[in-house]
Amino acid sequence: MKKALLIAAGLVSLALGAVGVILPILPTTPFVLLSAACFSMSHEGLEKWLQKNRIFGPFIDNYRTKQGISILHKTVSIAFLWSGLTVSMILTGTAWVYILLIMVGIGVTTHLLMIKTKTR
Repeated sequence: MKKALLIAAGLVSLALGAVGVILPILPTTPFVLLSAACFSMSHEGLEKWLQKNRIFGPFIDNYRTKQGISILHKTVSIAFLWSGLTVSMILTGTAWVYILLIMVGIGVTTHLLMIKTKTR
């Protein structure tokens, strides 16, 4: 029962991480790391698959080895973040949503800039 719950939690977390690749407000890395933790305690095959995945594998590897994030990934992430936030602000047109989204954007941007930059 515990393994089944961990697998389910890992799959849900991975799905949220995948959505986070597209939606800048939803973070990708924490959900992928949670998936890796769930799979490591429940299903060796899923853990290995996730580590070797061309999209999510580098997130896990960079976290485990404490290498950081490349400047390209930081730049693209921040650009997508602010693009998505700007579109959301335009579509909503509400002052309190503007304030909320700007606060989220500042927080996520600060977080990304504070993460170690990966050197080659």
